[in-house]
Amino acid sequence: MSDSVETLEPRRSVTRREFTLEAALAILAGCVISISETGCGGDSSTPAPSPVGVVTDVPGVVSANHGHAVTITAAQITAGGAITLDIQGQATHDHQVSLSQANMGTLNNRQPVTVTSTTDASHSHSVTFTPA
Repeated sequence: MSDSVETLEPRRSVTRREFTLEAALAILAGCVISISETGCGGDSSTPAPSPVGVVTDVPGVVSANHGHAVTITAAQITAGGAITLDIQGQATHDHQVSLSQANMGTLNNRQPVTVTSTTDASHSHSVTFTPA
């Protein structure tokens, strides 16, 4: 048997506030906290698209084309407001296409949009914008 005597350090009392704080931290250490848009009225069935890369100018593909041309600029897409564009290009007559704010949001999310031009010279065109 050993004759050595160990000296114990005096214990310090913990205050009620310190105890409560330590207990709360111990409980939270085992929890995962997540924040969801669902609780704030978001629609959980359709996740928000995640755009990749930089928005670029998007040329329109004109159906039954005979010289028409149109391009939506990256700045117009990023701005997001409704726009109307002329598609005359090298044709002898002009048409316009109108894109709504929703159309511009779709393009910004890298999804194609098709719109119909105004009628001139007894015809109209479908114009499709497909972002890269």
